[in-house]
Amino acid sequence: MINQATPTGPLSPAPSIAILGSGALGSYYGARLVQGGQNVHFLLRSDYESVLHHGLTIKSCAGDFSLSPKRLQVYREVERMPKVDWVIVTLKTTSNDQFEPLIRPLLKDDTAILTLQNGLGNEERLAALFGRERVLGGMAFTCINRHGPAMIDHTAHGHIRLGELGGGPGARATHLAALFNRCGIPCDVLADLRYGRWEKLVWNIPFNGLSTLLDQNTEQILATATGEQLVRDIMAEVIASARANGVKMDDDLIEQNIHRTREMSAYQTSMQIDRRLGRDLEIEAIIGEPLRAGLARSVANPLMKMLYALLCNVQIGTHSAPSASSAPIK
Repeated sequence: MINQATPTGPLSPAPSIAILGSGALGSYYGARLVQGGQNVHFLLRSDYESVLHHGLTIKSCAGDFSLSPKRLQVYREVERMPKVDWVIVTLKTTSNDQFEPLIRPLLKDDTAILTLQNGLGNEERLAALFGRERVLGGMAFTCINRHGPAMIDHTAHGHIRLGELGGGPGARATHLAALFNRCGIPCDVLADLRYGRWEKLVWNIPFNGLSTLLDQNTEQILATATGEQLVRDIMAEVIASARANGVKMDDDLIEQNIHRTREMSAYQTSMQIDRRLGRDLEIEAIIGEPLRAGLARSVANPLMKMLYALLCNVQIGTHSAPSASSAPIK
């Protein structure tokens, strides 16, 4: 195997890939990579026995398929996994305190790390631990849920947008995007990763926040004029915060997101599902960090402040208190 000369060099023509966080998102994209002939290693927890004995079943708007156990390389402990060329992180951001023990054993001198997590701050946290030169970030624009052990339901969209933490498309990001595309995963490269992060937050903040608070799917949230207007007003705050932080965005994004969401039909967000299951909520990465970024630039964000405060109360009532490391909102 021809490896990268450095972490910023070209992609190996046959890279080994580790998927960390093999829930709905990681299992789907990892399965597509296996289907495309890639050498993929999955770290699994709750679904380990099911996948080990029965494989993966994918029901997808892009074509159903299944993978038998003999086509899958699955592990319960990261220590049993090989060192790889690429680590793809699809963990919930509530598990970011596990970056060091989960990622360090997988790293070679030239291993690169791609995070497909929600929210802000994930690339910076990875860079602080493992070096900026290793890190890329990506956004998955998709509707994917897990509807049973080793069973994934992909209902809409599915493309990935990725970029280098250091800025600019770069040969490595371009080659990785080409690999995804060859495996049936639509992917393009961003000139500015910060833009991509804030662009996705324009959707994530209102819909994850409101769906979790109201226990309503996207169709229900948009079913009334007042609900739609609330979504639009929150989106406007996110765009104002992005602009204040030097990220140029058009107001047209609001209309585009409303239209795209109506095409999804009745979609339950990941945070809404997490609340129903009593899991930790991704409040800090999806809402807390962007809110603080806006407030630091004198953007008032009253609706985002309300969402954050109410979600913190919901978190206390469902599972645990918000992270003690999160900065207070003033």
